[in-house]
Amino acid sequence: MTPAGAPADLWNTPERTALRETVRAFAAKEILPHVEEWEDAGELPRSLHRAAGALGLLGLGQPERVGGAGESLDQLVASEELILSGVPSGVLASLFTCSIALPALVRSGREDLARDYVRPALAGEKVSALGITEPDAGSDVAGLRTRAVRDGDHWVINGSKTFITSGHRADFVTVAARTSGAGHRGISLFVVDRGTPGFSAVRRLDKMGWRCSDTAELSFADVRVPADRLVGEQDTGFFQIMHQFAAERIGMAVQACAIAQRCVELSARRMRERTAFGEPLARRQVLRHRLAEMHRRTRVARSYVRWIAERAQAGEEPVAEVAMAKNTATEALDQVVDGAVQLHGGEGFLRGSEVERHYRDARVFSIGGGTYEVMNEVIAKHLPLH
Repeated sequence: MTPAGAPADLWNTPERTALRETVRAFAAKEILPHVEEWEDAGELPRSLHRAAGALGLLGLGQPERVGGAGESLDQLVASEELILSGVPSGVLASLFTCSIALPALVRSGREDLARDYVRPALAGEKVSALGITEPDAGSDVAGLRTRAVRDGDHWVINGSKTFITSGHRADFVTVAARTSGAGHRGISLFVVDRGTPGFSAVRRLDKMGWRCSDTAELSFADVRVPADRLVGEQDTGFFQIMHQFAAERIGMAVQACAIAQRCVELSARRMRERTAFGEPLARRQVLRHRLAEMHRRTRVARSYVRWIAERAQAGEEPVAEVAMAKNTATEALDQVVDGAVQLHGGEGFLRGSEVERHYRDARVFSIGGGTYEVMNEVIAKHLPLH
């Protein structure tokens, strides 16, 4: 029970507690029995998208008018609970690419985009991807070189994208391209369908972690897309991307804290069950203190991340605080997964053990959605240095 006068726990309301139970059951039935198979295959089956869509998981946090339901915290709660159930973060990365590919389409308010792309993706009938990162630009979105030139009632796109999650399987990609000038003011977003002449996933990328999430390099060679596949106003793409980055970074921070919490729980179980020199590892003070430090880092990071997530849902735009939340969460995660492998000993080093997978998967969290260093630059811009 919540003490009288204490703030409400928005993450564990009766409705969200029921959501957590639904998510755990979904994970146990649809995901956990197949994890190793998908890790080896390097991708998720489309049937998983359809199952998640039928349950309403893909539409969490999206408006009802496009087939969604609930608030942004509902989507974060579902992601958190999937990881706490033992689901690899790579599954979430690929299953929920709709959460990064669709927001610009939704905000445009256009019914044709909702009909053709948003609703099918939220139902799990289409797989979507977001194409921003380029080989030469990386985190520098304003420096992207993919170009779109107007030609009558079409736009002609040329360029390439890399590190595109779900890019190999995607039925459509929301693509950022330069439409005028240089810098951040000349970027626009387009929807490009799979099978459009000149558009292809030219290479599947092999990765250290997130192995069940397909990642691709995309090529655009004189790709002609109808003019009405421009999303929003021309040259406003950078601002649309930045608006979405805040939500993506909060999502990654929440997942990072959840992985850390899962690793603490797995380590505690290991210490209770494993004996050495005639007694459980949990009796060894040096190991207990290491676990206590892992627990402390996780809880402190989670408290801050949740606070920022709640402020964002309330309509605030705490840009620097979002960057701090992401770096706080990923820094804690890096420390905790390392400790979890150490506490599991040789078992933690074996491919196929859960903590080994979390250790590999965790490395991308301080890179994706804006690197640790880029987040510090965002924070620095809000300091009184001038």
